[in-house]
Amino acid sequence: MLLKGCDAERWRVKMANIRSVKGMVGLVTGGASGLGRATVERLVKLGGSAVILDLPSSDGLSVAQSLGERCAFAPADVTSESDVLSAVALAREKFGRLDLAVNCAGIAVAVKTYNFKKDLPHSLEDFTRVITVNIAGTFNVIRLAVGEMGKNEPDADGHRGCIVNTASVAAFDGQVGQAAYSASKGGIVGMTLPIARDLAPMGIRVVTIAPGLFSTPLLAGLPEKVRTFLARQVPFPSRLGDPAEFAHLVTSVAENPMINGEVIRLDGAIRMQP
Repeated sequence: MLLKGCDAERWRVKMANIRSVKGMVGLVTGGASGLGRATVERLVKLGGSAVILDLPSSDGLSVAQSLGERCAFAPADVTSESDVLSAVALAREKFGRLDLAVNCAGIAVAVKTYNFKKDLPHSLEDFTRVITVNIAGTFNVIRLAVGEMGKNEPDADGHRGCIVNTASVAAFDGQVGQAAYSASKGGIVGMTLPIARDLAPMGIRVVTIAPGLFSTPLLAGLPEKVRTFLARQVPFPSRLGDPAEFAHLVTSVAENPMINGEVIRLDGAIRMQP
């Protein structure tokens, strides 16, 4: 049906609010591999620019070089204020602004709360390390990235920037041995709405994606038999997720200004068993 007159004008105004990744500048933590790398590659492919924030020991430099002049590498630890500030400064100096921050960096351990056979409790050091990297590291990047985003001129909708965090279905369906990991991802889920509310007056959105089983380097290192078993646990499609599908959702979130303060499960309807 052809829209005319006032209807056509209302449609034009609505569509004007839909943003485009083309021209956006993104900072992606954990951007040298897995979900982060796929996100960086998609941003550049769609006409945006990206700064990879990853450990000095990562493949960040070679990944950035392979993607050309619209990608740069910032060797950094997400828990370091000075490192993250340097990465934000690199985005500003090389690309002129910062529109999007995507938190993909994270670590995990698989240990039961208490090993009764060995009479050994879960290491508090390991628990604290997972919490520090996954929760404090995510928050550290958010709090420093939004300072730069706040300098952007708002668009017609008042929009200045967007934060996309990575949680996990483990935040909701934590399995045996995942106390630390589930707690850390639950923390990311829990801070999504209050931070979105904190930043709403500045036109900065906050959204979290909770992926299910994805074909990341961690799972790629498992035996094929185990990978096949895991894939069959996903109702539909019955396979491991492709990191490109995660990246697609990131850019969809970045482009749609009405998605805010939400946690989106990207999991093929899986509900993890104990």
